[in-house]
Amino acid sequence: MSNDLLSKALDGDIAMTHERFIAAMEGRLPEMELETKERYFAVLNSLVGKLETPEKKLSEVLQEMMTEAAAIILQEMNRAS
Repeated sequence: MSNDLLSKALDGDIAMTHERFIAAMEGRLPEMELETKERYFAVLNSLVGKLETPEKKLSEVLQEMMTEAAAIILQEMNRAS
């Protein structure tokens, strides 16, 4: 398979996975506690804001998000215990 065909196939797979993600999260939202929704929104909003900065490399976005999300993830894990 040529790189162009592989790239197009991956684009389709990514789009399909994005749709699955949206459906999964929309299914969870009604049962989510308000505090969890607030934390989820904070992480999601930050991620989207960083992705909307075209000059920022994806690796930079991921490094920044790991740092920002780590504390929120730990809070959520502690709540589940």
